[in-house]
Amino acid sequence: MIAVESGLYIGSVSDLRDTQSLSDAGITHILTVDSEEAAVTGFHTRFVRALDDASTDLLSKLDDCISFICDALNTQPESKPPAVLVHCHVGQSRSAAVVTAYLMKTQNLSLQDAYTKLQNLKPDVKMNEEFLDQLSLYELMDCKLDSTNPLYKQFRLKKITEKYPELQNVPKDVFAVDPAQTQNLEAVYRCRKCRRTLFRHSSILSHCVGGGASAFTHKKTRTVTPSAEDEKQCTSYFIEPVQWMEQALLGVMDGQLLCPKCSSKLGSFNWYGEQCSCGRWVTPAFQMHKNRLDEIKHINVSALK
Repeated sequence: MIAVESGLYIGSVSDLRDTQSLSDAGITHILTVDSEEAAVTGFHTRFVRALDDASTDLLSKLDDCISFICDALNTQPESKPPAVLVHCHVGQSRSAAVVTAYLMKTQNLSLQDAYTKLQNLKPDVKMNEEFLDQLSLYELMDCKLDSTNPLYKQFRLKKITEKYPELQNVPKDVFAVDPAQTQNLEAVYRCRKCRRTLFRHSSILSHCVGGGASAFTHKKTRTVTPSAEDEKQCTSYFIEPVQWMEQALLGVMDGQLLCPKCSSKLGSFNWYGEQCSCGRWVTPAFQMHKNRLDEIKHINVSALK
């Protein structure tokens, strides 16, 4: 068990058996980030189920973990100042990710600086690469979970694919609200053929432009050579799944996306990913062809007066 700062410790499950050390450190709260809940009594506890592997979504739980630590440290002492132990099984990866996120958020540190600070205190700390990627995304979101962030939406969709490989019982909140059923001033996209509203602008999951034609060298060479600008152009929107797609997506890995009103082909989906025309690989992919859509923007009439 190592002190990170006043009142905050990082350790392993074995530290729970050393009651004398817990007492000497004044531990009052224990945050367990592990596959099994620790059997401890006499403490305020919080259990976060998490495996130390690439399938774990720790990112979505970071805010709750940090809130538990902050609330604990801000508790009015009864007889002694509060102290928190954050632990996983061996104290190197899961607990390190949570403590690093805490340092990033409370001390306004970059991921690199926070992680380096923790490693200087506990040299055996070694997070798995997936947790480092998740902390990078946490940093991009200003150390606050933003469910509207396109990068977070894409991340969560990937985790859904890993958690539900048969794509059954996918959580309902994965699907964006059908804009045809609600009123909103946001720009929307409609089927060019029947004018049915399909998705909102906020449902678009942007991606970095790929390498163009060079990304398709594994495929047959084109007979017509496009310009450098054309070959990097995205001809589709990649979006989050929308409620009207649910029946077509569940239990199926890939297929066509058809307009729910006129059944004209709008694009395709593949939970394992598809390649954009710009060359970038997007995973999972819900691809809507731009030439099958019309963008509709709402005009503020009062602003024109």
